[in-house]
Amino acid sequence: RVVAAILFEATMDREIGGVPSAQFLWEEKRVVPFLKIDKGLAEEKDGVQLMKDMPALDAMLDRAVAAGIFGTKERSVIKHFNQQGIKAIVQQQFDVARRVLAKGLVPVLEPEVDIYASDKEACERLLLDLLLEGLGQLAPEDWVVFKLTLPTQPDLYLPLMQHPCTLRVLALSGGYAREEACKLLAQNTGMIASFSRAFTEGLRDEQSEKDFSKTVDASCELIFQASRG
Repeated sequence: RVVAAILFEATMDREIGGVPSAQFLWEEKRVVPFLKIDKGLAEEKDGVQLMKDMPALDAMLDRAVAAGIFGTKERSVIKHFNQQGIKAIVQQQFDVARRVLAKGLVPVLEPEVDIYASDKEACERLLLDLLLEGLGQLAPEDWVVFKLTLPTQPDLYLPLMQHPCTLRVLALSGGYAREEACKLLAQNTGMIASFSRAFTEGLRDEQSEKDFSKTVDASCELIFQASRG
């Protein structure tokens, strides 16, 4: 039910049972390891939050390659409809993606649209147009993944999935409760879940190992079934 896992840099540097974490995930669990490479969000400007500068990006990517990482994930956020801001988001995402591709890794572009944006659908439509434009500038052998907010219009992102440079289109939960996120996901053909907030719903520090595992299993099953829709 789990295809891939996104690791923090510190997690990549750790071992599981004496085996480097990325190697363990793939060789023991057949889970594809990705690395979160962004350093957080800049202050909001023009209705968006770009990624903060990543001055040591190339060195981190080299370490990722050596560790057996398959790809990367980089997040920025669209808060309101602003053409200049959304264009800047997409430009930055593809600029970083090209640096990732140059290292032989697969980038996950994550330009999240805030689910509470009053003009969410307009943001998504412009975002789609700009992402397709960006895809058109990639080489045929450049494969990318998109991680996007569940769209207001079901199946909005089908054109992205149909592009030969798109490996997958993932859905982020973005603050929706798990039940609502799964309901919306099931309406979008071809999208699969990359939920974090919805996935961890119901998990608590004080739970016993049995209860914790039971909650994780139930969450996995709900999200897995929605992804199959």
